[in-house]
Amino acid sequence: MTRTTTDPRTRRPSGSGIVPVLAFAGIVVAVMQTLLVPVIKDLPELLGTSPGNATWVMTSTLLAGAVSTPIMGRLGDLYGKRRMLIASLAVMVVGSLVAGFTSELLVMIVGRALQGFAMGAIPLGIGLMRDGLPREKLGSAMALMSSSIGVGGGLALPVAALVAQHADWHALFFGSAGLGVLSIVLTLVFVPESPMRAVGTFDILGALGLSAGLVLFLLPITKGSDWGWTSGTTLGLFGAAVAVLLLWGVMELRVKAPLVDLRTTARPAVLFTNLASIMVGVAFYAVSLVLPQLLQLPASTGYGLGQSMVVAGLCVAPLGLTMMFTAPVYARISAKYGPKVTLMIGMLIIAVGYGAGLGLMSAAWQTIVIAVVLGAGIGLAYSSLPALIIGAVPASETGAANGLNTLMRSIGTSVSSAVIGMVLANTADQVGGVAVPTMHGFRVSFMIATGAVLLGLVFAAFLPGRRAAADPAKPHLVASSEDPMPMPMSALDTNPGGFRGRVLTSDGAPVARAKVTLIDRRGRQAGATLSSADGGYALAVPAEGAYVLAVTAGGHGPLASGASHPGGERSVEVDLALPGATVLA
Repeated sequence: MTRTTTDPRTRRPSGSGIVPVLAFAGIVVAVMQTLLVPVIKDLPELLGTSPGNATWVMTSTLLAGAVSTPIMGRLGDLYGKRRMLIASLAVMVVGSLVAGFTSELLVMIVGRALQGFAMGAIPLGIGLMRDGLPREKLGSAMALMSSSIGVGGGLALPVAALVAQHADWHALFFGSAGLGVLSIVLTLVFVPESPMRAVGTFDILGALGLSAGLVLFLLPITKGSDWGWTSGTTLGLFGAAVAVLLLWGVMELRVKAPLVDLRTTARPAVLFTNLASIMVGVAFYAVSLVLPQLLQLPASTGYGLGQSMVVAGLCVAPLGLTMMFTAPVYARISAKYGPKVTLMIGMLIIAVGYGAGLGLMSAAWQTIVIAVVLGAGIGLAYSSLPALIIGAVPASETGAANGLNTLMRSIGTSVSSAVIGMVLANTADQVGGVAVPTMHGFRVSFMIATGAVLLGLVFAAFLPGRRAAADPAKPHLVASSEDPMPMPMSALDTNPGGFRGRVLTSDGAPVARAKVTLIDRRGRQAGATLSSADGGYALAVPAEGAYVLAVTAGGHGPLASGASHPGGERSVEVDLALPGATVLA
């Protein structure tokens, strides 16, 4: 008898070691985004190039990260999330070593691009948690993994500043390589591979098309201020991006196993989550651009706080720390009210933080207050995103779907970097031939971030709401094949096998007359039955292939799980352990 397990959480109930290891991996790859921020103004001199060329060292990391997240997510769904996570970290280590041994611009750009490739580890980690953790630990674990983008970025600033101030700047790359190797070892030891696999093949043309479209779109966003927003190059690249992405979308709709399932992406729960993610990304990056500059400007400007690079990093660090500590808070709020409400609460806190920040820029301690408030809001918002995505897509598509969501956040940060950078440049004063940002520019930047997060609130309002909050004390539907019901011989006589098991509540009580429906890949009903008095069910399959087993019963939320039938066997057992929420009448 062949046994197919579609949800390994029933096999590894403890999740011991998975959460801290995957969260550490997320923090490590997020560090790559802000690793060079403390030395960014010195890059032209360090690399012997012009300021315009030096910006490619940062731009290459951003572009590589944007391209890799949806691709690695899909590869993880197809061939194993742990395998692709290790591959992402290995590429990051190679990139760190390449950058660590060079001061040549082109080689440095290559190394930084390889470092950025590791951003695909974030959605892969979320997928591994979804496949390998019990329900009661999943919410806070995914929240921590999702927030690791901000945690890593926030914590990297003071550490990188300290290293750059007291050692050769190449030590930053060797340190990141060491962190990557440590993360690989911990993943190999503590993180098991997920048996969940998507059906289909890797869409190479789709990957190339999406990569080309993203590069054409993000390149003018990141370089528009240097080239000119109305220049032929900028407008031409934006036009080419639109054309390529439209052609890519048409192609993806016709492919049997697309890189990104656009039909799923168009669902309101996915679409509005991704739109809200862009706005949260805009709001997140604004504070990272404003506060470090405000803190380091000399006091002689009349508003600068005159702090060192290290002190500025320490003042901004609470942003990341607060994001990390909001994970358990998110789990409690979301369990009671749902991730949609938690997302909206988070964005309201962000709006309050930026609003208050308009009048809290006259002392270092005030910037810490701003960082803490914004960290709490961004942490809640980021923590809600993977739960919203996972609740709206099939289990076999979580890697690709979360990869796309991570990409939306990256687009938000890219837009924020371009817009805030333009605002600060256009409002700057010339002091001794040097452009110095003004307090007016900082305040306009905060108002832009406030507007972005309020627009995100509008998008979040369109998300489908939860009909009722799940009560952990009340049973919810599960199904198990530990005590299977024999399949009727009449069905076995004419079919290659089938699915059988039991429908139970979370407290182990059998559910009689629950409807179990078999749905094929085209969305058609391939069979249906009612569970018996002891919860047992049996369903024959018309042919081998991929199916979805859907379970419904009065007083319970619907339950669905992907399953496959290999053919050639008399029967196949399937565990249905995905959580179903109790629906209150």
